[in-house]
Amino acid sequence: MKLKSLAAVAAACLSMLAAPGAHAQADQFVPLLVYRTGQFAPLGIPWADGKQDYLKLINARDGGVNGVKLTFEECETAYDAAKGVECYERLKDRGAAGFDTQSTGITFAVTDKAFADKKVVVTMGYGLSQSADGTVFEWNFPLLGSYWTAADSIVQDILKKEKGSLKGKKIALVYHDSPYGKEPILLLQKRAAKEGFELSLFPVTPPGVEQKSTWLQIRQQKPDYVLLWSAGVMTPAAVREAQATGYAREKIYAIWWAGSDHDVKDIGAGAKGYNAITIHNSAAKDKVHDDLKKFVYDKNQGTAGGGEVGSLAHTRGMMISMLQVEAIRAAQEKFGKGKVMTAEQVKWGMENLDLTADKLKALGFGEIMRPVKTSCSNHMGSDWARIVQWDGAKWNITSDWYQADKSLIDPLVKELSAKYAADKKITPRSCS
Repeated sequence: MKLKSLAAVAAACLSMLAAPGAHAQADQFVPLLVYRTGQFAPLGIPWADGKQDYLKLINARDGGVNGVKLTFEECETAYDAAKGVECYERLKDRGAAGFDTQSTGITFAVTDKAFADKKVVVTMGYGLSQSADGTVFEWNFPLLGSYWTAADSIVQDILKKEKGSLKGKKIALVYHDSPYGKEPILLLQKRAAKEGFELSLFPVTPPGVEQKSTWLQIRQQKPDYVLLWSAGVMTPAAVREAQATGYAREKIYAIWWAGSDHDVKDIGAGAKGYNAITIHNSAAKDKVHDDLKKFVYDKNQGTAGGGEVGSLAHTRGMMISMLQVEAIRAAQEKFGKGKVMTAEQVKWGMENLDLTADKLKALGFGEIMRPVKTSCSNHMGSDWARIVQWDGAKWNITSDWYQADKSLIDPLVKELSAKYAADKKITPRSCS
């Protein structure tokens, strides 16, 4: 009888070990939506590599988060919203810690679903600008900045160059004709009304390889500055057309996704003077890069070939994963160290990030980014940004840190988040 009883227990234990998902319950799963193919692949590849590399580093160096190993799976979207939704649906029920959709269009497509499914959507430096309002967008986290804050900081830098006045000036926006490219328009219209400059809009049909007619119009209209909202193959095409039509590259300001090494390296001196806003400290390297080499690349476990490590896009990928990891760590401090966190617990961690200068230094990011602190109502945390300029061979920092004008940004966030709440019949939660 005792032998039969022991055999039954052993069989039950073996059954549990063999059960689908049994191993996954001991690990924290991080889904990785990527685009290694398609029009944005030149940006997407190092970005995806950076995200995966940091997760590997946490496992290799730290043994996971307080002993909880991180598992991950990539899902290729090719920057296509429909494919992005398919990836979300396929991975959402695997205990996903949070989705970095890596696309504004996909963010638009899954936001409603995330409300219903209670899944965290992390959009560092992109996504829906109004989702900074955590009272309405409970599951969205546009950490560190949005396209509104980026556009505003760019205008601030131009204002500084123009000694505080843009009256009578012309500013053109050349943008990818998609939700991503259209996102800064509303803020720029508000800024134009306030500062007295003329705003011209130049949509570019994706993928954006053909831009001759756009830049011929720019040569005719002679705007004082051009803001470029592009990514992937569209960016070098724009810089080459600016060069061909004689538009001064130092008068161009690009969003951070159009300001990576691969965007200008092949053009070299032809892109000299090209400006970009950056959500972190240029191409600065820090202890995290040394650790990545020691614990991951020296052991032949790196995702990238190694050449992209330290580049702007790769470092941004690591930053995104770091923020997700620190949200998991914050959640564990409240709900139990060494435990796998649920999506709701990770959301709490996202709302309680407090990465001080000392914490960032300890994490190896002290030279790369500024402190960030989130809350129930503030899902962005901070929007520090600065301008870098290509000198023909490398990026150089040309400005101090900027923060967006809250007198313009905050009313826009409240207005559009309230409209979203009314349209979707959402009752904003109290964060008091």
